[in-house]
Amino acid sequence: MKKLLFIVVIILLVSSCSKDDYIPIESDLDVELLNVLDEASNGIGTSFFMLPESNDYVSIPQDPLNPISEEKVVLGKLLLHETATGGNPKITEMKATYSCASCHQAAAGFAAGVRQGIGECGIGFGIRGEERVADTTVPRDSIDVQPIKSPTLLNVAYQDVMLWNGQFGGTGTNAGTEASWTEIQENFLGFQGVEVQAIKGQKVHRLQIDDEFVNTFGYKELFDAAFPDVAESERYTKRTGALAIAAYERTLLANKSPWQNWLKGNNESLTDSEKKGAIAFFGKGRCYECHTGPALNDKSFYSFGMGDFDNVNGALLLYDVNIDKVKRGRGGFTNNPADDFKFKTPTLYNLIDSRFYGHGGTFTSIKDVISYKNEGVPQSTEVPLENLAPQFGTIQLTAEEIDDMTLFIANSLRDPELTRYVPESINSGNCFPNNDNVSRTDLGCD
Repeated sequence: MKKLLFIVVIILLVSSCSKDDYIPIESDLDVELLNVLDEASNGIGTSFFMLPESNDYVSIPQDPLNPISEEKVVLGKLLLHETATGGNPKITEMKATYSCASCHQAAAGFAAGVRQGIGECGIGFGIRGEERVADTTVPRDSIDVQPIKSPTLLNVAYQDVMLWNGQFGGTGTNAGTEASWTEIQENFLGFQGVEVQAIKGQKVHRLQIDDEFVNTFGYKELFDAAFPDVAESERYTKRTGALAIAAYERTLLANKSPWQNWLKGNNESLTDSEKKGAIAFFGKGRCYECHTGPALNDKSFYSFGMGDFDNVNGALLLYDVNIDKVKRGRGGFTNNPADDFKFKTPTLYNLIDSRFYGHGGTFTSIKDVISYKNEGVPQSTEVPLENLAPQFGTIQLTAEEIDDMTLFIANSLRDPELTRYVPESINSGNCFPNNDNVSRTDLGCD
Protein backbone atom coordinates (compact mmCIF):
# COMPACT_ATOMS: atom_id res chain seq x y z
CA MET A 1 0.00 0.00 0.00
CA LYS A 2 2.82 2.39 0.93
CA LYS A 3 4.63 1.57 -2.31
CA LEU A 4 1.50 2.32 -4.33
CA LEU A 5 0.98 5.60 -2.49
CA PHE A 6 4.61 6.62 -3.19
CA ILE A 7 4.15 5.95 -6.93
CA VAL A 8 0.95 8.01 -7.01
CA VAL A 9 2.69 10.94 -5.28
CA ILE A 10 5.57 10.84 -7.79
CA ILE A 11 3.10 10.78 -10.70
CA LEU A 12 1.24 13.75 -9.28
CA LEU A 13 4.45 15.71 -8.76
CA VAL A 14 5.68 15.04 -12.29
CA SER A 15 2.31 15.88 -13.84
CA SER A 16 2.11 19.15 -11.91
CA CYS A 17 5.45 20.38 -13.29
CA SER A 18 5.39 22.40 -16.48
CA LYS A 19 7.89 21.85 -19.24
CA ASP A 20 9.62 25.08 -18.22
CA ASP A 21 10.18 23.72 -14.70
CA TYR A 22 12.23 20.78 -15.96
CA ILE A 23 15.87 20.96 -14.94
CA PRO A 24 18.16 18.47 -16.70
CA ILE A 25 20.26 16.33 -14.41
CA GLU A 26 23.98 16.96 -14.71
CA SER A 27 25.91 14.13 -16.36
CA ASP A 28 29.35 13.03 -15.28
CA LEU A 29 30.72 15.05 -18.22
CA ASP A 30 28.96 18.20 -17.00
CA VAL A 31 30.42 17.73 -13.53
CA GLU A 32 33.89 17.12 -14.93
CA LEU A 33 33.65 20.20 -17.16
CA LEU A 34 32.49 22.35 -14.26
CA ASN A 35 35.50 21.19 -12.25
CA VAL A 36 37.88 21.93 -15.12
CA LEU A 37 36.40 25.41 -15.57
CA ASP A 38 36.71 26.07 -11.86
CA GLU A 39 40.42 25.31 -12.03
CA ALA A 40 40.96 27.23 -15.29
CA SER A 41 39.29 30.32 -13.80
CA ASN A 42 41.08 30.19 -10.44
CA GLY A 43 37.89 29.31 -8.62
CA ILE A 44 35.53 31.80 -10.26
CA GLY A 45 33.67 29.16 -12.27
CA THR A 46 31.27 29.53 -15.18
CA SER A 47 30.61 33.25 -14.68
CA PHE A 48 34.23 33.95 -15.63
CA PHE A 49 33.46 32.84 -19.19
CA MET A 50 30.00 34.37 -19.67
CA LEU A 51 29.35 37.12 -22.20
CA PRO A 52 26.82 39.82 -21.22
CA GLU A 53 23.70 40.60 -23.19
CA SER A 54 24.33 43.00 -26.06
CA ASN A 55 22.09 45.69 -24.58
CA ASP A 56 23.55 45.38 -21.10
CA TYR A 57 25.86 48.30 -21.70
CA VAL A 58 26.97 48.58 -18.07
CA SER A 59 28.40 45.05 -18.20
CA ILE A 60 30.17 45.45 -21.56
CA PRO A 61 33.80 46.62 -21.37
CA GLN A 62 33.97 50.12 -22.84
CA ASP A 63 36.27 53.06 -23.29
CA PRO A 64 35.74 55.66 -20.53
CA LEU A 65 36.15 58.34 -23.22
CA ASN A 66 33.38 56.76 -25.31
CA PRO A 67 30.60 55.39 -23.10
CA ILE A 68 28.14 53.18 -24.96
CA SER A 69 24.65 54.55 -25.55
CA GLU A 70 21.69 53.23 -27.50
CA GLU A 71 21.87 56.22 -29.84
CA LYS A 72 25.52 55.56 -30.68
CA VAL A 73 24.84 51.89 -31.28
CA VAL A 74 21.96 52.65 -33.64
CA LEU A 75 24.12 55.08 -35.62
CA GLY A 76 27.20 52.86 -35.61
CA LYS A 77 25.23 49.88 -36.85
CA LEU A 78 24.24 51.85 -39.93
CA LEU A 79 27.63 53.46 -40.53
CA LEU A 80 29.55 50.19 -40.44
CA HIS A 81 27.34 48.80 -43.23
CA GLU A 82 26.81 52.05 -45.14
CA THR A 83 28.41 51.82 -48.61
CA ALA A 84 27.98 55.58 -49.04
CA THR A 85 30.89 55.93 -46.59
CA GLY A 86 33.09 54.63 -49.42
CA GLY A 87 33.48 58.22 -50.49
CA ASN A 88 37.23 58.70 -50.90
CA PRO A 89 38.29 56.09 -53.48
CA LYS A 90 41.39 56.17 -55.64
CA ILE A 91 39.21 55.39 -58.66
CA THR A 92 36.13 57.60 -59.07
CA GLU A 93 33.97 54.76 -60.42
CA MET A 94 34.46 52.87 -57.17
CA LYS A 95 32.81 55.55 -55.04
CA ALA A 96 30.13 54.19 -52.68
CA THR A 97 30.79 50.55 -53.60
CA TYR A 98 32.35 49.38 -50.33
CA SER A 99 32.00 49.75 -46.57
CA CYS A 100 33.60 48.62 -43.30
CA ALA A 101 31.44 45.51 -43.61
CA SER A 102 33.07 44.60 -46.93
CA CYS A 103 35.76 42.94 -44.79
CA HIS A 104 33.64 42.35 -41.68
CA GLN A 105 30.32 40.82 -42.69
CA ALA A 106 27.99 38.95 -40.37
CA ALA A 107 27.76 36.05 -42.83
CA ALA A 108 31.45 35.34 -42.23
CA GLY A 109 31.33 35.83 -38.48
CA PHE A 110 32.10 39.55 -38.86
CA ALA A 111 35.38 38.68 -40.55
CA ALA A 112 35.95 38.38 -44.31
CA GLY A 113 34.63 35.41 -46.21
CA VAL A 114 37.88 35.26 -48.18
CA ARG A 115 41.54 34.84 -47.24
CA GLN A 116 42.27 38.52 -47.93
CA GLY A 117 39.67 41.17 -47.24
CA ILE A 118 39.13 43.61 -50.11
CA GLY A 119 37.57 47.06 -49.82
CA GLU A 120 37.82 49.40 -52.80
CA CYS A 121 38.26 47.61 -56.14
CA GLY A 122 36.79 44.41 -54.80
CA ILE A 123 33.94 42.86 -56.78
CA GLY A 124 31.38 40.23 -55.90
CA PHE A 125 30.12 38.72 -52.67
CA GLY A 126 28.69 35.25 -53.21
CA ILE A 127 26.59 34.01 -50.30
CA ARG A 128 28.92 34.52 -47.33
CA GLY A 129 31.47 36.83 -48.89
CA GLU A 130 33.37 33.87 -50.30
CA GLU A 131 33.34 35.10 -53.90
CA ARG A 132 34.76 38.58 -53.43
CA VAL A 133 37.81 39.07 -55.66
CA ALA A 134 40.04 41.94 -56.76
CA ASP A 135 39.15 43.79 -59.93
CA THR A 136 42.04 42.93 -62.24
CA THR A 137 41.18 45.72 -64.71
CA VAL A 138 42.38 48.49 -62.37
CA PRO A 139 45.92 49.52 -61.41
CA ARG A 140 47.18 47.17 -58.73
CA ASP A 141 48.02 49.96 -56.31
CA SER A 142 44.38 51.06 -56.37
CA ILE A 143 43.17 47.83 -54.74
CA ASP A 144 42.49 48.08 -51.00
CA VAL A 145 43.52 44.52 -50.15
CA GLN A 146 44.63 43.43 -46.69
CA PRO A 147 48.18 42.04 -46.19
CA ILE A 148 46.98 39.93 -43.26
CA LYS A 149 43.74 38.11 -42.47
CA SER A 150 40.87 40.45 -41.54
CA PRO A 151 40.18 39.83 -37.82
CA THR A 152 36.63 39.39 -36.62
CA LEU A 153 34.75 42.20 -34.90
CA LEU A 154 33.03 39.74 -32.58
CA ASN A 155 33.83 40.27 -28.90
CA VAL A 156 36.22 43.19 -29.58
CA ALA A 157 34.98 44.78 -26.36
CA TYR A 158 37.39 42.41 -24.64
CA GLN A 159 40.43 43.88 -26.41
CA ASP A 160 42.13 47.15 -25.55
CA VAL A 161 44.33 47.07 -28.67
CA MET A 162 43.40 46.21 -32.24
CA LEU A 163 45.01 44.50 -35.24
CA TRP A 164 47.08 41.34 -35.11
CA ASN A 165 50.11 43.31 -33.91
CA GLY A 166 48.07 45.41 -31.48
CA GLN A 167 49.31 48.73 -32.84
CA PHE A 168 45.99 50.58 -32.46
CA GLY A 169 45.21 51.78 -28.96
CA GLY A 170 46.80 54.37 -26.70
CA THR A 171 46.18 52.84 -23.26
CA GLY A 172 46.68 49.64 -21.29
CA THR A 173 48.58 47.06 -23.31
CA ASN A 174 50.26 49.74 -25.44
CA ALA A 175 51.50 51.81 -22.51
CA GLY A 176 55.21 52.30 -23.00
CA THR A 177 55.14 51.85 -26.78
CA GLU A 178 54.77 55.57 -27.57
CA ALA A 179 58.02 55.60 -29.55
CA SER A 180 56.27 53.41 -32.14
CA TRP A 181 53.30 55.75 -32.63
CA THR A 182 54.93 58.04 -35.21
CA GLU A 183 52.53 56.92 -37.94
CA ILE A 184 49.65 56.39 -35.55
CA GLN A 185 49.02 59.84 -34.14
CA GLU A 186 45.49 58.71 -33.26
CA ASN A 187 46.99 56.70 -30.39
CA PHE A 188 47.82 59.97 -28.65
CA LEU A 189 44.11 60.81 -28.35
CA GLY A 190 43.90 58.49 -25.33
CA PHE A 191 41.33 56.09 -26.76
CA GLN A 192 41.43 52.32 -26.58
CA GLY A 193 42.05 50.20 -29.66
CA VAL A 194 38.46 49.75 -30.84
CA GLU A 195 38.00 53.51 -31.06
CA VAL A 196 41.42 54.15 -32.62
CA GLN A 197 40.80 51.46 -35.23
CA ALA A 198 37.51 53.10 -36.19
CA ILE A 199 39.18 56.50 -36.54
CA LYS A 200 42.34 55.36 -38.32
CA GLY A 201 40.53 52.87 -40.52
CA GLN A 202 38.56 55.58 -42.30
CA LYS A 203 41.73 57.02 -43.82
CA VAL A 204 43.40 53.67 -44.49
CA HIS A 205 40.32 52.22 -46.19
CA ARG A 206 39.32 55.39 -48.06
CA LEU A 207 36.10 56.00 -46.17
CA GLN A 208 34.56 59.42 -45.68
CA ILE A 209 32.31 60.60 -42.86
CA ASP A 210 31.91 64.36 -42.79
CA ASP A 211 29.32 67.12 -42.87
CA GLU A 212 28.57 66.53 -46.55
CA PHE A 213 28.02 62.80 -46.00
CA VAL A 214 25.79 63.39 -42.97
CA ASN A 215 23.53 65.85 -44.77
CA THR A 216 23.44 64.08 -48.13
CA PHE A 217 22.38 60.73 -46.74
CA GLY A 218 20.10 61.78 -43.90
CA TYR A 219 22.28 61.02 -40.89
CA LYS A 220 22.08 64.43 -39.20
CA GLU A 221 19.35 63.55 -36.69
CA LEU A 222 21.13 60.34 -35.76
CA PHE A 223 24.39 62.21 -35.09
CA ASP A 224 22.46 64.81 -33.09
CA ALA A 225 20.91 62.10 -30.94
CA ALA A 226 24.20 60.22 -30.45
CA PHE A 227 26.36 63.27 -29.67
CA PRO A 228 24.15 66.01 -28.17
CA ASP A 229 26.99 67.31 -26.00
CA VAL A 230 29.41 67.77 -28.90
CA ALA A 231 29.51 71.20 -30.52
CA GLU A 232 27.83 71.25 -33.93
CA SER A 233 31.09 72.32 -35.56
CA GLU A 234 32.63 69.01 -34.40
CA ARG A 235 29.56 66.76 -34.39
CA TYR A 236 29.51 65.54 -37.98
CA THR A 237 33.06 64.23 -38.35
CA LYS A 238 35.05 61.08 -38.85
CA ARG A 239 35.84 61.14 -35.12
CA THR A 240 32.22 61.08 -33.92
CA GLY A 241 31.38 58.61 -36.68
CA ALA A 242 34.20 56.41 -35.45
CA LEU A 243 33.03 56.61 -31.85
CA ALA A 244 29.55 55.50 -32.91
CA ILE A 245 30.99 52.61 -34.92
CA ALA A 246 33.18 51.58 -31.97
CA ALA A 247 30.24 51.67 -29.55
CA TYR A 248 28.26 49.43 -31.90
CA GLU A 249 31.21 47.06 -32.38
CA ARG A 250 31.48 46.58 -28.63
CA THR A 251 27.94 45.16 -28.60
CA LEU A 252 28.82 42.46 -31.17
CA LEU A 253 28.89 39.59 -28.72
CA ALA A 254 28.47 35.91 -29.55
CA ASN A 255 26.24 35.45 -26.51
CA LYS A 256 23.72 33.12 -28.18
CA SER A 257 26.19 30.32 -28.87
CA PRO A 258 25.55 26.84 -27.43
CA TRP A 259 28.57 27.27 -25.17
CA GLN A 260 27.12 30.41 -23.62
CA ASN A 261 23.82 28.58 -23.14
CA TRP A 262 25.64 25.75 -21.37
CA LEU A 263 27.43 28.21 -19.10
CA LYS A 264 24.00 29.57 -18.14
CA GLY A 265 22.84 26.12 -17.05
CA ASN A 266 21.41 24.45 -20.15
CA ASN A 267 23.34 21.19 -19.99
CA GLU A 268 21.64 19.88 -23.11
CA SER A 269 22.99 22.63 -25.37
CA LEU A 270 26.23 20.68 -25.94
CA THR A 271 26.65 17.12 -27.17
CA ASP A 272 28.79 14.67 -25.20
CA SER A 273 31.55 15.01 -27.80
CA GLU A 274 31.48 18.80 -27.50
CA LYS A 275 31.67 18.54 -23.71
CA LYS A 276 34.67 16.24 -24.05
CA GLY A 277 36.20 18.78 -26.41
CA ALA A 278 35.64 21.55 -23.88
CA ILE A 279 37.24 19.43 -21.16
CA ALA A 280 40.31 18.97 -23.37
CA PHE A 281 40.31 22.68 -24.27
CA PHE A 282 40.25 23.87 -20.66
CA GLY A 283 42.39 21.03 -19.41
CA LYS A 284 45.03 18.92 -21.13
CA GLY A 285 45.06 21.07 -24.29
CA ARG A 286 46.10 24.17 -22.30
CA CYS A 287 44.17 26.31 -24.78
CA TYR A 288 42.71 28.37 -21.92
CA GLU A 289 46.18 29.69 -21.10
CA CYS A 290 45.71 32.07 -24.06
CA HIS A 291 42.01 31.71 -24.88
CA THR A 292 40.40 32.73 -21.64
CA GLY A 293 37.64 34.90 -20.19
CA PRO A 294 34.26 35.65 -21.82
CA ALA A 295 35.73 36.18 -25.32
CA LEU A 296 38.22 33.31 -25.00
CA ASN A 297 41.16 35.59 -25.66
CA ASP A 298 43.73 37.43 -23.62
CA LYS A 299 45.67 40.64 -24.24
CA SER A 300 48.99 38.99 -24.99
CA PHE A 301 50.87 37.99 -28.15
CA TYR A 302 52.21 34.57 -29.09
CA SER A 303 54.03 32.89 -31.93
CA PHE A 304 52.89 29.55 -33.27
CA GLY A 305 55.07 29.77 -36.37
CA MET A 306 52.15 30.08 -38.77
CA GLY A 307 52.73 31.14 -42.37
CA ASP A 308 52.02 34.48 -43.99
CA PHE A 309 50.43 35.71 -47.20
CA ASP A 310 53.73 35.66 -49.06
CA ASN A 311 53.78 31.85 -48.94
CA VAL A 312 50.13 31.36 -49.90
CA ASN A 313 49.38 30.65 -53.54
CA GLY A 314 47.30 33.38 -55.12
CA ALA A 315 47.82 35.95 -52.36
CA LEU A 316 47.82 39.54 -53.60
CA LEU A 317 50.46 41.81 -52.09
CA LEU A 318 50.71 45.47 -52.98
CA TYR A 319 53.91 47.28 -53.71
CA ASP A 320 53.59 49.76 -50.84
CA VAL A 321 53.15 47.07 -48.17
CA ASN A 322 56.17 46.22 -46.03
CA ILE A 323 55.43 42.51 -45.83
CA ASP A 324 58.49 41.82 -43.68
CA LYS A 325 57.16 44.22 -41.06
CA VAL A 326 53.73 42.61 -41.27
CA LYS A 327 55.24 39.16 -40.82
CA ARG A 328 57.08 40.24 -37.68
CA GLY A 329 53.73 40.83 -35.97
CA ARG A 330 54.05 42.56 -32.61
CA GLY A 331 57.78 42.97 -33.20
CA GLY A 332 57.08 44.91 -36.39
CA PHE A 333 55.31 47.47 -34.22
CA THR A 334 57.45 47.54 -31.07
CA ASN A 335 60.80 46.83 -32.80
CA ASN A 336 61.57 44.50 -29.91
CA PRO A 337 63.11 41.24 -31.23
CA ALA A 338 61.46 39.34 -28.37
CA ASP A 339 58.10 40.30 -29.92
CA ASP A 340 58.99 39.13 -33.41
CA PHE A 341 56.46 36.83 -35.13
CA LYS A 342 54.04 37.11 -32.23
CA PHE A 343 50.37 37.89 -32.88
CA LYS A 344 47.41 38.83 -30.73
CA THR A 345 45.25 36.02 -29.37
CA PRO A 346 42.02 35.97 -31.41
CA THR A 347 38.58 35.15 -30.09
CA LEU A 348 37.44 31.68 -31.19
CA TYR A 349 33.74 32.38 -31.62
CA ASN A 350 32.16 31.74 -35.04
CA LEU A 351 35.47 30.58 -36.51
CA ILE A 352 33.64 28.09 -38.69
CA ASP A 353 32.00 30.97 -40.58
CA SER A 354 35.24 32.56 -41.77
CA ARG A 355 36.79 29.58 -43.66
CA PHE A 356 40.44 30.64 -43.24
CA TYR A 357 42.52 30.47 -40.07
CA GLY A 358 45.77 31.91 -38.79
CA HIS A 359 46.98 35.47 -39.36
CA GLY A 360 48.08 34.45 -42.86
CA GLY A 361 44.99 32.42 -43.62
CA THR A 362 47.20 29.36 -44.21
CA PHE A 363 44.70 26.89 -42.75
CA THR A 364 41.28 25.99 -44.10
CA SER A 365 39.96 23.79 -41.29
CA ILE A 366 39.78 24.13 -37.54
CA LYS A 367 40.96 20.57 -37.09
CA ASP A 368 44.10 21.33 -39.08
CA VAL A 369 44.93 24.22 -36.75
CA ILE A 370 44.54 22.05 -33.64
CA SER A 371 46.59 19.24 -35.20
CA TYR A 372 49.27 21.74 -36.23
CA LYS A 373 49.61 23.11 -32.70
CA ASN A 374 49.63 19.57 -31.35
CA GLU A 375 52.45 18.44 -33.66
CA GLY A 376 54.58 21.55 -33.20
CA VAL A 377 56.26 21.82 -36.61
CA PRO A 378 56.35 25.51 -37.68
CA GLN A 379 55.08 26.52 -41.11
CA SER A 380 57.44 29.50 -41.12
CA THR A 381 61.18 28.88 -41.04
CA GLU A 382 61.83 32.51 -40.02
CA VAL A 383 60.57 32.24 -36.44
CA PRO A 384 63.31 31.87 -33.79
CA LEU A 385 62.65 28.80 -31.65
CA GLU A 386 62.89 30.87 -28.48
CA ASN A 387 59.95 33.00 -29.64
CA LEU A 388 57.57 30.06 -30.09
CA ALA A 389 54.77 29.67 -27.56
CA PRO A 390 55.44 27.06 -24.84
CA GLN A 391 52.16 25.29 -25.71
CA PHE A 392 53.34 24.62 -29.27
CA GLY A 393 53.95 20.90 -29.74
CA THR A 394 53.72 20.08 -26.03
CA ILE A 395 50.04 19.35 -25.41
CA GLN A 396 50.01 15.74 -26.72
CA LEU A 397 46.34 15.44 -27.59
CA THR A 398 44.97 12.12 -28.84
CA ALA A 399 43.18 11.83 -32.18
CA GLU A 400 39.86 11.55 -30.34
CA GLU A 401 40.59 14.64 -28.26
CA ILE A 402 41.43 16.59 -31.43
CA ASP A 403 38.13 15.51 -33.01
CA ASP A 404 36.16 16.45 -29.89
CA MET A 405 37.89 19.82 -29.56
CA THR A 406 37.19 20.53 -33.22
CA LEU A 407 33.48 19.97 -32.59
CA PHE A 408 33.58 22.19 -29.52
CA ILE A 409 35.18 25.11 -31.36
CA ALA A 410 33.23 24.70 -34.60
CA ASN A 411 29.77 24.07 -33.14
CA SER A 412 29.64 25.09 -29.49
CA LEU A 413 31.26 28.46 -30.06
CA ARG A 414 29.12 29.40 -33.06
CA ASP A 415 26.41 31.99 -32.46
CA PRO A 416 23.82 31.19 -35.17
CA GLU A 417 21.94 34.49 -34.95
CA LEU A 418 24.46 37.17 -35.96
CA THR A 419 22.02 38.70 -38.43
CA ARG A 420 20.41 40.40 -35.41
CA TYR A 421 23.32 42.82 -35.59
CA VAL A 422 22.70 43.75 -39.24
CA PRO A 423 20.39 46.62 -40.29
CA GLU A 424 17.48 45.88 -42.61
CA SER A 425 18.49 48.84 -44.76
CA ILE A 426 20.86 51.80 -44.71
CA ASN A 427 20.01 55.47 -45.11
CA SER A 428 21.51 55.84 -48.58
CA GLY A 429 19.31 53.03 -49.90
CA ASN A 430 22.44 51.45 -51.38
CA CYS A 431 23.17 47.75 -51.50
CA PHE A 432 25.35 46.58 -48.62
CA PRO A 433 27.86 45.44 -47.45
CA ASN A 434 29.08 45.95 -51.05
CA ASN A 435 27.54 48.04 -53.81
CA ASP A 436 29.53 47.08 -56.90
CA ASN A 437 27.56 45.63 -59.82
CA VAL A 438 28.53 42.00 -59.22
CA SER A 439 27.80 42.22 -55.49
CA ARG A 440 24.45 43.84 -56.20
CA THR A 441 23.50 40.78 -58.24
CA ASP A 442 24.87 38.36 -55.63
CA LEU A 443 23.02 40.13 -52.83
CA GLY A 444 19.76 40.43 -54.74
CA CYS A 445 19.78 44.22 -54.80
CA ASP A 446 19.00 44.50 -58.51
